[in-house]
Amino acid sequence: MRRSRLAVILLSGLLMAGPVVAQESAARLADVALPAALDRVLRDYEQAWRTGDAKALAGLFAEDGFILQSNQPPVRGRAAIEAAYAGQGSSPLRLRALAFAAEETTGYIVGAYTYGNNVGDTGKFTLTLKRVADGPWMIFSDMDNTNAPPRPR
Repeated sequence: MRRSRLAVILLSGLLMAGPVVAQESAARLADVALPAALDRVLRDYEQAWRTGDAKALAGLFAEDGFILQSNQPPVRGRAAIEAAYAGQGSSPLRLRALAFAAEETTGYIVGAYTYGNNVGDTGKFTLTLKRVADGPWMIFSDMDNTNAPPRPR
């Protein structure tokens, strides 16, 4: 009986500590260097965001692309993406890659973001990418969310 109580106490402690351990390890993930063609996607995104240029942001997406933002319904299509991004941006976004893969016509980038000179990451993102023939990589989907804990209701 004593062992089962001890096991329950230890398991409970591990479960409660799990989110803290996960946050600490996520903050320590190192950047990875991207090939130039993939890095261009991140740098063009940063530039368009900094200037608040919704048309340029939408132009980075495939015609049938998606944005999947926190607490918002999915948005699909370049025109809808431009409308969704209107009024957003105009801040010094910084993107960094944590992982990537790319084959002939599909790829992805997993990354983290912050703004200005903030220390640490504000949030994280995944970009799924596609390209036609040897054309530029286009964003098929952009999913992001903040690292901040949910607000109490």
